[in-house]
Amino acid sequence: MGQESSTPVDESTPPQTLNARSIEAIASYIKEGRAKKIVLMTGAGLSTAAGIPDFRSPDTGIYANLAKLDLPYPEAVFDISYFRTNPLPFYTLAHELYPGQYKPTLSHCFLRQLSDKGLLLKLFTQNIDCLERAAGVPSDKIIEAHGSFACQRCIDCRTEYPDDLMKQAIHSREVPHCMKTECGGLVKPDIVFFGEALPEEFHQNSGLPGHADLAIIMGTSLSVHPFASLPGYCAQGVPRLLLNSERVGGLGSRADDVLLLGDCDDGVRKLASALGWLTELEAIFKAHNPDHSTGGRVDQDDASQPNTVDDEIAKITKEVDDSLRISDQYAASLRENLSLPVRTASRSIESQNENSDQFPSTSFTGDLKIQDNGLSEKNTEPGPLATNVKMDVSSDTDDLEQKASAATAESQQPYKHSKGDKPSL
Repeated sequence: MGQESSTPVDESTPPQTLNARSIEAIASYIKEGRAKKIVLMTGAGLSTAAGIPDFRSPDTGIYANLAKLDLPYPEAVFDISYFRTNPLPFYTLAHELYPGQYKPTLSHCFLRQLSDKGLLLKLFTQNIDCLERAAGVPSDKIIEAHGSFACQRCIDCRTEYPDDLMKQAIHSREVPHCMKTECGGLVKPDIVFFGEALPEEFHQNSGLPGHADLAIIMGTSLSVHPFASLPGYCAQGVPRLLLNSERVGGLGSRADDVLLLGDCDDGVRKLASALGWLTELEAIFKAHNPDHSTGGRVDQDDASQPNTVDDEIAKITKEVDDSLRISDQYAASLRENLSLPVRTASRSIESQNENSDQFPSTSFTGDLKIQDNGLSEKNTEPGPLATNVKMDVSSDTDDLEQKASAATAESQQPYKHSKGDKPSL
């Protein structure tokens, strides 16, 4: 189980359980009382209608836009090694993504509807935005496979950090530290970073799809393992419904797979209509979004706020860029003070996650002048920020070489940030 063919089922093959491969057949299956243990699997496509950009879209995703910054690689903002040396980019991003700024979408409200009707066995989500909780899905029904902002703790001693203080720190763009004076370690939300293991709760419940009588997969590329394997654990003959922009994984390869491709909210609306639940669903949605026809930012009517995904990404990108401690201005100042010419270097940077079955590896190639890429020629693992400079220096400039070496060594020191200090943005 968990491994299956990606070849679409032949159209002439009849379903084993459903009376047809259609959304109406799925609705009939539920209304007949045959689906009492529904397992949901959701991804970023569920939240894009709320105005939250996803991570992996080639042009509009957060990673694609972070690639424009002087990060060693876009995913460094979620790398635990990089976070230890420079947490500022993450906390700038967290300021934009923190719960409370966005409202649940119609799809999130449908998850709540299934729970209210006693049909939800478990919801597995890749999202970290907590919008399922905001919609009213009980926390004991949710498995946040990649963690979330729901809780936070010290990365060293693992002591939990109060929610109100975390909210205050993120709102003020401050980096929170452990409440224990003898520790003082960095505090991080319980989001799974590269280099960290998935929550134990995920592994303990990953077999639940095998007990489901219906699986609904929504808004996910199914490109990240082990989450991507979950639909494969459903027993043969159990209907699987995909509400997604495209066919993914092995979905569509079984006789009882139903694919409704397109926008998640549109698919949910069609299913709710076929079930006779649409009026009730819209009432739940309106209770969460009294002033909007779709989910979105709480402040999205303010003209001073970004009101498109592109605007949101641009704002995030700018603020993360402003947060980097070693800037192009610093590099220029270093070059001027040392009076040394600098060669442009081209380098291929490859980051391979320690747990390759958790996140995909990423390659990034670019021209580096003086950049804080945190990588040396012999070390491709993320490390402290460094100003790697290639210099043309003649044999009679030993003193200047020593100054350059000292400046570089200073920039390579790990992040040190006193408790309560506020970073300059």
